Amino acid sequence: MSIEAGWHSLARPRLEGEKWRASLGRMLIVTRREVRDSLRDWRITGPILILTAVFPWLTGSASRLAAQFAVNYGVADNATIILQQLIPFSLLIVGFFPISFSLVIALETFVGERERNTLEPLLATPISDRELYLAKLAGVMVLPLVASYLGLFIHLINLQLTTDYRVPLVAVVQVLLLTTLEALVMVSGAVVVSAHTTSVRAANLLASFIIIPVALLLQAEAVLLFWGRYHVLWVVALGLVAMSIALLRAGMRLFNREEILAREFDEFSLRSLWRRFLSSWSALPGETLPATPRPLPGLVPLYREHLPRLFRLYSRPLVLVTAFMAGSLILGWAAALRYPLSPNLFNPGHPPPDLAPTASGWPQLDLLPRLTVSGIFMHNMRVLLLGAALSLISFGAGSLLLLLLPLGVTGFLAGQVSLGGRDPLLFMLAAVMPHGWAELPAAALASAFALQLGASLMAPPRGLSLGEGLLLALVNFLKVFLLVVLPLLLLAAILEVYVTPQTALWWLVSNSP
Repeated sequence: MSIEAGWHSLARPRLEGEKWRASLGRMLIVTRREVRDSLRDWRITGPILILTAVFPWLTGSASRLAAQFAVNYGVADNATIILQQLIPFSLLIVGFFPISFSLVIALETFVGERERNTLEPLLATPISDRELYLAKLAGVMVLPLVASYLGLFIHLINLQLTTDYRVPLVAVVQVLLLTTLEALVMVSGAVVVSAHTTSVRAANLLASFIIIPVALLLQAEAVLLFWGRYHVLWVVALGLVAMSIALLRAGMRLFNREEILAREFDEFSLRSLWRRFLSSWSALPGETLPATPRPLPGLVPLYREHLPRLFRLYSRPLVLVTAFMAGSLILGWAAALRYPLSPNLFNPGHPPPDLAPTASGWPQLDLLPRLTVSGIFMHNMRVLLLGAALSLISFGAGSLLLLLLPLGVTGFLAGQVSLGGRDPLLFMLAAVMPHGWAELPAAALASAFALQLGASLMAPPRGLSLGEGLLLALVNFLKVFLLVVLPLLLLAAILEVYVTPQTALWWLVSNSP
């Protein structure tokens, strides 16, 4: 028995390898078919070849003209620097334009097959959904990436022959990496769009939600390249890797060939959407939605039954957001250690006369804007709603990034207080916690539920479509936001206006150590 078990253990890796090779073979069949179809279409190959052959020369000429313009108009000393900084930027442009065609090809991947009546034979092939999705993805990326790499090679040769400038190796590597990752992000998103639309026109209309964020990212990368901030580009590449993984996971989870075949037309009904919203609002969190909407629950059932269930269901996002908030404070403190300010900034020794307390209490500072409850309340509400909106286009990351700035500044100030010799804990208790005990939990709750709102696009709950999962996450977010977050924000605004300024001024004018 032991010998037989040993033979089975030796044969298992071989069987796994054979399965992997068979899966790769099936995927390559679909990938080769996709590449052949792209090469046969002159409307795709023609513009790609023209851009690959002509655009590197145009970009190099434009860079030299910009440098000559700098010479003619009085910045001759900086002309060489301008040219040197424009060349890495030109590499980014040359690499990006050919991969933009990958978006067009990817948008036509499944919906174009439907319009050509070739979708059903493709979906009937003996291949799994994941293999079909990855094969289509690879087939779409091959031609634009090859054209992009070829254009970069031509541009580098042109620079070698016409200028004395040598492009830094790190810039070349980063441009190649960023180009590949941007193509992967665009193609991953476009394939998901193509699989969930019923016409090429609808897919092209949705393309703006993909190309506009990538174009904005390209502008940010161009600024970083122009100023030589190559180390920041590694962070951008890391973010693109995370976005690519998220989109790939979402695509493989949402792709289903039966749904593609069954989808005949897209229908949007406000009445059915509102009915679904009411059903999701009435149902207890975690339970299957009823066929008919239940009566809307009152405030007592919402606070007694719905909210405790939601907090248990969202325990992981809450823990993640809490850890992120603590990390933001630590990051701000670390920045204070690296960039110390004057030690007397929070240690004035003797308070100015206009800060001294009077018989009627602490004065109102003319330097600061007048604090109002409505102004603070509306500002905090707008920021949290903006974070929820950004989470929809960033898979939840936007809601976290909006927490980074205020908490990072708070940690930075606490670190400066510590460097000045004063107690940072007392600073936090006097300047932050009088209103922070209500505002921080509100921000954590809103950000955690907004995080799940964005994550529902990547991984909707089992048994629910993408739209149904998004609607359910929106209902849960609104429940917590209306029932818990808004009351806490109102209470925090009242405390921030009437209590925090008094305690902060008391701490500021207290005797120095």
